[in-house]
Amino acid sequence: MKKLIILLLFPLFSWAQSGILKESLSVKSQILAKEVKYSIYLPSDYESSNRSYPVLYLLHGYGDDETGWTQFGSMQHIADETINSGKAPQMIIVMPDASATWYLNSFDGKVRYEDFLVKEFIPQIESTYRIRSKKEFRAVAGLSMGGFGTLLLATKHPEMFSAAAPLSASVSTDEEWTKMEDQMWNTRYNTLYGPNLKGKDRLNEHYNNNSILKIVEKGNLKDLKSVRYYIDCGDDDHLIKGNMALHAAMIDKGVPHEFRVRDGGHTWIYWRTALPEVLKFVGESFHR
Repeated sequence: MKKLIILLLFPLFSWAQSGILKESLSVKSQILAKEVKYSIYLPSDYESSNRSYPVLYLLHGYGDDETGWTQFGSMQHIADETINSGKAPQMIIVMPDASATWYLNSFDGKVRYEDFLVKEFIPQIESTYRIRSKKEFRAVAGLSMGGFGTLLLATKHPEMFSAAAPLSASVSTDEEWTKMEDQMWNTRYNTLYGPNLKGKDRLNEHYNNNSILKIVEKGNLKDLKSVRYYIDCGDDDHLIKGNMALHAAMIDKGVPHEFRVRDGGHTWIYWRTALPEVLKFVGESFHR
């Protein structure tokens, strides 16, 4: 009798299969004049079925690359566990390398990463893999710099995404921006917004056009409301002030969103615990 039970249960355990992870593939970009690497997670039945799947673009933080989420974020394990448990649907997860571009076009037009993502990368990926290429089945999420990129893409291109989930997003108030130490500016932002800018000079046209807080404040409410937002930042995170300002701006504008402040800081431990909720949230958006 015990042997019979074991035989009956075996198929149930074997059903929970791992998704297919392919790291550091590349696409050619005419806009950036180079090859750009990406990693991709495919559902476990991708190669044995003819189905098309919804897609999540998962963005890395400053100093990482297309392998950040897989090496440090346990993305494959978390996705397998969340999907196999039925808490999220089967989906394709794409992780592009953005270097230190902050996912936007530079002030001088020399590095047009936002244009690359929207005009080249997403179309190429969705013509290469069996992806349901409609807003309803496309989402974006990311951490820190990738959280900024998530908000940038979702607010400037709301026609493309059904859901956006920024984690510990790099959002700053005007006051924080003008008071930023010169070393930080020169290390991370001068090639994006302009060199040798200090104080209020940093609040130039390019900054205003790409400030998440200003985009929310001045944006079209109907467009902003067409995307579902899930915002999560730790209570000990140095970016909590900017995230709380974003929360307040969305309340003032009337943009529905979920806002989470949990115990934790700017760490992979925090982002790993956030990812299951992100997958569930975007999965619910795909099913709407």
